[in-house]
Amino acid sequence: MTIQSFLKTLKTTKRTYPSSIYNLLISSSSTTQIHDSPENPISDLSLPTLRRILSDPDIKSRKCVSFFQFILENPSLFSFQPDLRTHLSLSLRVLSERKFSVARELLNPDILRYPFHVIASSVFDECGFETKVVARLFNSMIMVYSDSGRYDEVVEVFECMKNNEVKIDEKTLTLHLMNLRRSGEVELAYDFFRLMVAASELGVVSVYSLTVVVSALCCHGEIKRARELVEEVEIIKPNIVTFRAMIDCCVKRWKFEELDLVLELMEKERVSLDLDAYKILIEGFASYGKVEDAERLVLRMHDEKLKVETYLYNLIINGYSRLGLVEKAFEIQSGMSSRGVVSNKDTYWGLMNGLCKAGKVCEAMRLLSELRVNGFEMDEAMYTTLIDGCYGAGMMDNALEVVAEMVREGFIPDGTLFEKLADALFEVNREEAAMMTTFVVKSGIKPNSCSNVVKGEEDLSAVLAP
Repeated sequence: MTIQSFLKTLKTTKRTYPSSIYNLLISSSSTTQIHDSPENPISDLSLPTLRRILSDPDIKSRKCVSFFQFILENPSLFSFQPDLRTHLSLSLRVLSERKFSVARELLNPDILRYPFHVIASSVFDECGFETKVVARLFNSMIMVYSDSGRYDEVVEVFECMKNNEVKIDEKTLTLHLMNLRRSGEVELAYDFFRLMVAASELGVVSVYSLTVVVSALCCHGEIKRARELVEEVEIIKPNIVTFRAMIDCCVKRWKFEELDLVLELMEKERVSLDLDAYKILIEGFASYGKVEDAERLVLRMHDEKLKVETYLYNLIINGYSRLGLVEKAFEIQSGMSSRGVVSNKDTYWGLMNGLCKAGKVCEAMRLLSELRVNGFEMDEAMYTTLIDGCYGAGMMDNALEVVAEMVREGFIPDGTLFEKLADALFEVNREEAAMMTTFVVKSGIKPNSCSNVVKGEEDLSAVLAP
């Protein structure tokens, strides 16, 4: 609001209040501060006059708040300080206009420096405001105390509202639980939720508040306690978000016995897995080696007409490859293709890795050709996998071919990989080993001090001499 527009709204004020107060109202609305404070306090303004101004409907509440804050920030200018009643009256006026953020600024404990029981007594003695506005005040105080980390006062406000039949906003309590979870106050969140459940007849518990507490418990590894809480609170039906928090915690911590109990509870509550829950389970099963379970879940996703992304199949292919079941991995790739899921580069890497680990390097080399036909480019991990596979199978010529191609594509092999190849070459062909040593040195790769590469570097001139 500009000063010009504000002046128009104060025409009535100018006629009602002394000019010094009128000028003070204007000054407090400007962005500039009064630098030259008078030696004596402003005597025209008294506490009763201030109350009349703050409740004056001709002065907008925004202006009243600015004026009030100006008085608090400049105590030396005035012969009095606003009391609790005045402070609360302005807060209630702002709340009656649903200006919640402004009200919370006024109710900040650093500004409203009174114990809550004193504040509550004053509010209940004030008869000029509707019950719903008083409820807004107390709910706002819950958030103010919660945001300030004054959790004991939150409980005090809650109990006061419950005992005096003041309507409690369930969303406000859920936000408080979220603050506790973010602060790592799991026990406080659990205990406060218990208070909410005990007052459930007031409509203060919901699936959202239950889920916040379950999530907080799971984040601290207390999966069993979270599940037991869900079982115990029968008045609230959990949803998939509630269960997803438990599922995620179980698979990340590899607590599969507890996971079975969670899934049984899901079935009992008739809550179905959603897409995100399926992904969490498949990733967990595949990483742990329960690849068959992951595969069954993918098939269920197809049955339920859910979209199965390529990376889920890749997890299963990698899982079977790690277990040495390469034929099963290829079977999975065939199945994904038949269901319209397209293979990508990671699919081929999983298959190639499985073939190399199984010693089927020639098949891996053929797969390399298929990968190129399908328009995929090799990356460093694929090259390294192939080189390791060739080295393990004693196919040094093939390993060197792959190294050469890798270098042409701009990838520099790891020094350890070079050392392994050089060590093998020194046994059969010292000249080729020396050439590799030259490449290693020129590439700036630092070999291990005990490797044959170092030895080759020392004897390089002798090896190449006629």
